[in-house]
Amino acid sequence: MLKLFLRSSLFTLIFGLCVQFSTAQDIHYSQFYNPVLILNPGKTGIFNGDKRLLFSYRDQWASVPVPWRTFSASYDQKFYPKADKPHFFSGGASFNYDRQGDSQLNLSNLNLYGSYSKILNTRNIVTLGIGLGYATRGFNPSDLTWDSQWTGSQFDNSIASGEIFDAERISFLENAIGVNYRWQKSSRNKFDLGVGVYHPIEPGVAFFNNDDISLPRRFNASLEYQTPLSEKFDIQFNALGQKQNEYNELLGNLLLKIYMNQDKKGKEFQLHLGAGYRTSKSWFPVVAIEMQNRYYFSFNLERDISAFEVETNGKAGFEAHFRYIITDVKPVRLKLCPIY
Repeated sequence: MLKLFLRSSLFTLIFGLCVQFSTAQDIHYSQFYNPVLILNPGKTGIFNGDKRLLFSYRDQWASVPVPWRTFSASYDQKFYPKADKPHFFSGGASFNYDRQGDSQLNLSNLNLYGSYSKILNTRNIVTLGIGLGYATRGFNPSDLTWDSQWTGSQFDNSIASGEIFDAERISFLENAIGVNYRWQKSSRNKFDLGVGVYHPIEPGVAFFNNDDISLPRRFNASLEYQTPLSEKFDIQFNALGQKQNEYNELLGNLLLKIYMNQDKKGKEFQLHLGAGYRTSKSWFPVVAIEMQNRYYFSFNLERDISAFEVETNGKAGFEAHFRYIITDVKPVRLKLCPIY
């Protein structure tokens, strides 16, 4: 019965996304496969280890008068059953902060995540996850200018704007649901397919009391595939499709993983080189390093190639991610299928 429920939930979510499919007004990253908790609650606890700490930072369009900066931090871990069972639970939390524009429009949210992973066999794992949180959004109108403040030659901020807002800061509840399917043959040969829905219960986000404005649902589907090319090289492909209201986006990247010192315990080292493209017309080279199967740091520059490139003066935005994984010593009696 449980297996039937898991499979039904997986296919229902995939079908729903295929109908809605195609990018987001929410917080987003080009290296979406790193800050996974804001991608899909179903990815909570799906990693090689027991505890995971992640930090992400994005600086977009820093060379124009309306910079867009985003910061995220998250933590998640597995909770194993006391006996040897083909399942486990995971939990985590994330904090996100986003600010943009002359009005310093900003969003802060704190979210909690929980997931249940069913180990179907040694190569297949299905995870269902949910997320709940608290968010606040606000802005500062003091640096904005209005038509009533135009004197004919310049703006005069001492002149009353005549604009009245019922609120300059609002709060609302976040909610999300997702599922992830993992096939794994080894730590270097694996496949993930995940789908998620953020704001399935659409919260109100109006700054005027009489307005009925809700935060639209964000649908996404992600795919990650890694396979070895030789003893020293792997290839990894990541793809993401998102839809939120009228905003749609596809994003993908290709990475070459180079393995060094893999036969020396405690000195393992990987170098990742690749590039990606998003259909909102930007491309980005990616460089990452991973040490001891524990420490990970990645960096990318992003070049806008849309009509907006004129405003960016050809300068690139950038993005950085740091990950730290802890692996606990397991009791002898615990022999759960590992997640690579």
